[in-house]
Amino acid sequence: MEQRTKVNAENGKQELLITREFELPVDLLFKAYVEPEFVEQWMGTKVLKLESKKHGSYQFETTDPKGNKHGFNGVIHEFIPDQKITRTFEMEKTPFDAWMEYLVFEKLTDDTSKLTMHVVYKSITQRDQLLQMPFAQGINMAHNRIQEILKQLK
Repeated sequence: MEQRTKVNAENGKQELLITREFELPVDLLFKAYVEPEFVEQWMGTKVLKLESKKHGSYQFETTDPKGNKHGFNGVIHEFIPDQKITRTFEMEKTPFDAWMEYLVFEKLTDDTSKLTMHVVYKSITQRDQLLQMPFAQGINMAHNRIQEILKQLK
């Protein structure tokens, strides 16, 4: 089955360009990233804090099958409703440094939208290490869950 979320990783660059078109209005797609109840559903994580605003921050926690807790956090640098979120993303207790995420939400039609994520890592090595994990499959599955969960609200 073809993955609808496209991950473009150019050789020699420390960034990714991730794109996905959704059968969702742009306001619903945006809510998937800023409303705690939606974030918890599609990410499969607990939202400890989510301040969806400029200079806000967030903190998520997930538990693996062995019962170990893993934290994720960041700071929101730019927040334009239904259009753009610029934020850092850090996985706690891992060898990865924090990275920057530029999320752009675009209205295609009244019922469809596009998400473009430009992700910049500290180094090419860190980006490539992340890509060795099932990263592309994971983000595609997460985006599929966004589509499934939020289409019920259309």
